[in-house]
Amino acid sequence: MKVKVQKIDGKASGDIELNDDVFGVEPRADILHRVVTWQLENRRGTARPTRERSDVARTGKKFGPQKGSGGARHGDRGAPIFIGGGKAHGARKRDFEQSLNKKVRALGLKMALSSKAKDGLVVVDSLELKDAKTKALKGLFDKAGWNGKVNVYDILKHDTLVLTKDAVEKLEARFNG
Repeated sequence: MKVKVQKIDGKASGDIELNDDVFGVEPRADILHRVVTWQLENRRGTARPTRERSDVARTGKKFGPQKGSGGARHGDRGAPIFIGGGKAHGARKRDFEQSLNKKVRALGLKMALSSKAKDGLVVVDSLELKDAKTKALKGLFDKAGWNGKVNVYDILKHDTLVLTKDAVEKLEARFNG
């Protein structure tokens, strides 16, 4: 598949041949859904657990007699009613980490790249500037309407994918090596 290459200012700069093994894969909704779900679930933080009655560092010994003190009946000091005791129904640790096979991850990225290659891929010859300032590069990107990162979720979320020639070569080498 041929794609036009342009300079950073938007002028044409030739063509590039994209490898069909990377940019010509037919996208499947089920694979893309699995990869995006995996990415978003792994972003979630783990809920921190609280210490319950069995987790608190207190003695399990009954601290007073059952009868005769005039007070209420109690077992050990780890009970939730006491200062320093465990929480009655505390938060549990919930881990949202999922695993996904490397081949499925790679396939998802290929499919996302392929979906953008059909519509919304811009290849730039290089991002070299006369004055290497972030502000200058951001100005050019804003003028062209480019922003964001590169992973499957972000590729699918944004309308345009901007890659340099070197990035295209590295992606092709990564998947064909």
